[in-house]
Amino acid sequence: MQKPINILTTILFIGIVFSSTAQEHLKHETWTALLTKYVDVEEHANYAGFKEDETALDAYLTVLSENHPQDSWEKDDILAFWINTYNAFTVKLIVKNYPVKSIKELGGSIYKVNTPWDIKFIKIGDLEYDLNNIEHGIIRKQFEEPRIHFAVNCASISCPRLRNEAFFGSEIDAQLDDQARYFINNPVKNKITKKCAELSKIFTWFKCYFTSNGVSVTDFINKYSEVKITKKTKTKSLDYDWLLNE
Repeated sequence: MQKPINILTTILFIGIVFSSTAQEHLKHETWTALLTKYVDVEEHANYAGFKEDETALDAYLTVLSENHPQDSWEKDDILAFWINTYNAFTVKLIVKNYPVKSIKELGGSIYKVNTPWDIKFIKIGDLEYDLNNIEHGIIRKQFEEPRIHFAVNCASISCPRLRNEAFFGSEIDAQLDDQARYFINNPVKNKITKKCAELSKIFTWFKCYFTSNGVSVTDFINKYSEVKITKKTKTKSLDYDWLLNE
């Protein structure tokens, strides 16, 4: 004889599934609301506006702090969480010190010692992080995904745009493709013609991520670039503009 279905158990099971999937999607809506309000289509961030709305920003950061990714989460939800965390706390770092001309004003110059990316001010769960921990120790280390370099934003003109919506696990593949396409074809970030390609230093700094599995940097760029380049195309790196992206 079949055992009767325990309705309470079923409801709890559905609740657990909802909390680990749908809620991970919904909780980033506060971040989307702030980004939509304070980042325009030209990717300029209104840090003065973020500062006026700092209570809402802090509320979102608290949600992140109290929801460390779990093993039960989908991988795409975890990636979206850490990208949003990096970007939101970067905005917080700027807002806390605003007005500033550049994020580089906020720390020293010794890499991995006292730069702005080495300030431990991010608490997620019981652990404390700096921006380098999140970008290099978590995102780059755990995800073999070159497009992340067009998603994390360092509050500077030459950085990838601060997307004016949150990243969501259910949409992240399309969002990362859009970020890559936008970045590569943006003449502020890259100046590409068939004869000469002046490329962002991101392609030099993180070359190994764009050349895995026998793919060249040229191959990667051509996947998204409106202008295709060849081995005959002369390439050089553009100067990196660290002025604030406002």
